[in-house]
Amino acid sequence: MNTQQLNRIAGAPISWGVCEVPGWGYQLTPDRVLKEMREVGLAATEFGPEGFLPGAPDAMAQVLAHHDLQAIGGFTPLLLHVPGQDPVPEVEQLLESYAASNADVLVLSAVTGQDGYDSRPELDADGWKLLLSNLDRLTAVAAERGVRAVLHPHVGTMIENGDEVRRVLEHSSISLCLDTGHLLIGGTDPAELTRQAPERIAHTHMKDVDASLAAKVQSGRVTYTDAVRDGMYRPLGAGDVDVEAIVTHLSAHGYDGWYVLEQDTILTEEPRHKGPVEDVWASVEHLRSVLSGTA
Repeated sequence: MNTQQLNRIAGAPISWGVCEVPGWGYQLTPDRVLKEMREVGLAATEFGPEGFLPGAPDAMAQVLAHHDLQAIGGFTPLLLHVPGQDPVPEVEQLLESYAASNADVLVLSAVTGQDGYDSRPELDADGWKLLLSNLDRLTAVAAERGVRAVLHPHVGTMIENGDEVRRVLEHSSISLCLDTGHLLIGGTDPAELTRQAPERIAHTHMKDVDASLAAKVQSGRVTYTDAVRDGMYRPLGAGDVDVEAIVTHLSAHGYDGWYVLEQDTILTEEPRHKGPVEDVWASVEHLRSVLSGTA
């Protein structure tokens, strides 16, 4: 049993339906979400969307300490391809919170500038050049503060499909956040990516996916949001992602980053029973069994 890796399982508020997208769904309170993270034995959490935790760095650190959770960092959507839109000042301000809470992973997403993740424009050569340059700039800015920047390929962003992921790997120095769900939906086999480029993976978002619903998103028959609402994301072990192969490849190459349980969830109302935590429990148990070699 790899005790060190077992202690590197973390949570993300979106598994409880807490998301930055306007109109995403019913938003649970931070107190409930963080309390339930500890109940399932998670060691740490990502920050969640702006406003979920207090904006003042010291206040954020106090809330996390109250729930005995370590801060990791968080999902940071930024415009990286638009001339005149410099992302560095925003990131420099954000990194003050990282210092106060000892967080060390900046999860970047190259958003489109539109609300939601159901459509996106195409980048031209100049847009690509600017995006890649900004990724390297932000990697350096974060490193100066002792923080590792990672790029999160994500459905409905400028980095979604396999060709785009390869372009980033070939023309930028930034590490990757291996989001097993978004990669699969975008057409990249996450297990194959961990086999081909394990040295570039510094952070993971562990999801499982119903491949039949993912195919409908890929073909445009269903929007990403509707597919999430219909249960496209499944507890680990209940979908079509090869979780065991991913963990095996990462472990074989000395991966020492976090395994963040992150199943995008949309709530329509306050859960009357246990709610989203049941799926998190199932995912935790499956991941622990894989990490301990008992799956």
